[in-house]
Amino acid sequence: MPRDPMVIGNGRRKVLALHGWFGSATGWGALPDLIDGDCYSYAFLDYRGYGARRGEGGEFSIAEMARDALNAVDALGWSSFAVLGHSMSGSIMQRVLLDAGDRVTGLIGISPVPSTGVPFDEQSWQLFSGAADDPDNRYAIIDLTTGGRLSPTWLHQMVQFSLDNSDPQAFGAYLEAWARTDFSAEVQDHPVPVQVIVGEHDPALGAAVMEQTFLRQYPNASLEVLPNAGHYAMFETPVALMTSVERFVRQL
Repeated sequence: MPRDPMVIGNGRRKVLALHGWFGSATGWGALPDLIDGDCYSYAFLDYRGYGARRGEGGEFSIAEMARDALNAVDALGWSSFAVLGHSMSGSIMQRVLLDAGDRVTGLIGISPVPSTGVPFDEQSWQLFSGAADDPDNRYAIIDLTTGGRLSPTWLHQMVQFSLDNSDPQAFGAYLEAWARTDFSAEVQDHPVPVQVIVGEHDPALGAAVMEQTFLRQYPNASLEVLPNAGHYAMFETPVALMTSVERFVRQL
């Protein structure tokens, strides 16, 4: 199976891009088209069971995802880099930070899962845990986390992309990993610069969650709320998102 990340750009500022639960290396909407390739190099990674790595087994844990991510940047010869993590990869980018020593120059979380994991009530857990095998659950989750306001056509496209680009076993196992892995004590008071970006219409991982987690854990963290976006800003407001990401990375 191909394991090399998809690299866009050849600039000196390096960014490792880690996808969300419904994503893949190619599941970033319009974001890759907006990269300034003269200034930045972005490496878009597939996790085991996703995209080019469908059918590849593993333990499907946060630790393994972080190891694979570091192996990928090592293969590229990157000595230092920022990490961009969407949704579940908000957790993984923090594990990469801890495992990489001083190589990580900054973290950018897009609607990121905190290092605490995510608490679920019983009804919500049934919805999310059923999504590995039920496309209707995937549709309901995407609709919920974007505020119930977007086109059914787009929602169906997102569901189909997810089905085409993830193995059900891996997809289900990763839920357990990102929702129930808590290593928050390890990141407390870490000095790395952190930018968290959330959509105003995301009821799950919005500003309130970021204020209770990232902004309390990282003394150099800042928060931006994107208007007219929910959980998938790379699809909903890609230009505004990339403007925010690269403004932050330029300062590192």
